Amino acid sequence: MTNSPTSKNPSPAVVAAYQYCEAVAGQHARNFKYGARLVPAAKRQALCAIYAFARRVDDIGDGDLAADIKEIRLAEARALLDRVRSGGVPEDDVDPVAVALAHASDVYPIPLGGLDELIDGVLMDVRGRDYETWDELRSYCRCVAGAIGRLTLGVFGTVPGARHAERADEFADTLGLALQLTNILRDIREDADNGRTYLPAEDLRKFGLVDEDGSPSLVPPAAGGDFVGLVRFEVTRARELFAEGFRLLPMLDRRSGACVAAMAGTYHRLLDRIAEDPRAVLRGRVGLPAAQKVLVAVRGLSGLDARRVAGRTHP
Repeated sequence: MTNSPTSKNPSPAVVAAYQYCEAVAGQHARNFKYGARLVPAAKRQALCAIYAFARRVDDIGDGDLAADIKEIRLAEARALLDRVRSGGVPEDDVDPVAVALAHASDVYPIPLGGLDELIDGVLMDVRGRDYETWDELRSYCRCVAGAIGRLTLGVFGTVPGARHAERADEFADTLGLALQLTNILRDIREDADNGRTYLPAEDLRKFGLVDEDGSPSLVPPAAGGDFVGLVRFEVTRARELFAEGFRLLPMLDRRSGACVAAMAGTYHRLLDRIAEDPRAVLRGRVGLPAAQKVLVAVRGLSGLDARRVAGRTHP
């Protein structure tokens, strides 16, 4: 999936739309910001357009509206996506996210169906779905994060002659799963406070973290339950996903690889912190200091992570 788009010079209206999307990304996505600054402006703008639409969908799901109103708003987001897909968004449209996304999808082969999958995943949240098995949770993670990996790969493309390039979508998807599972571990307390548990019910039972009626008991952990064991079990699963997903890095050009390595590397370091102190997620959201995020970005730009992965990649 090589990617050498012909430059489509944006009009002032499109430039303004991209600036709006970059402002959204800068305000809400610190981890994204550290990675996106590593790619050329045109790719950064396209990534911000994708992010701004995804942010809108996520905000609907996370907001305080009633579930039926959220479903209406998500249907409106899908209708807007259909307009983008069909070329029905003029450059003077009142919605800057639609304008930017329409331009970006003209310049890059962005698989916009991934945003439909994101909407499907947020609908699962709105309807309060629980997950009995890892396979069920993995399907949800593919919608809300794996799809984002495939969307951004549409912007990055792969370098000519990259080995196993036909599997790039698969690796991007798997890397998204790794990030989402890390998010789920980081947010155990916040999600529990909001009445949500994402970890598979079969895993909770395995580690004794359910009440007598079978409902989740994570915050605080059920008496006699092995909370640390559960977190380390999920950390091992996430690390396996990272190891597979990082095989994408050698397929990307240097700056795109640096961007992905910076974004994913931040979460990989976060996973390490959770593994070192699993109970930290019960005390609040675990994060990385800004200096460590900068270090991850520098390592990504240097190509260290990509070269390490290339050395481990199977023939």
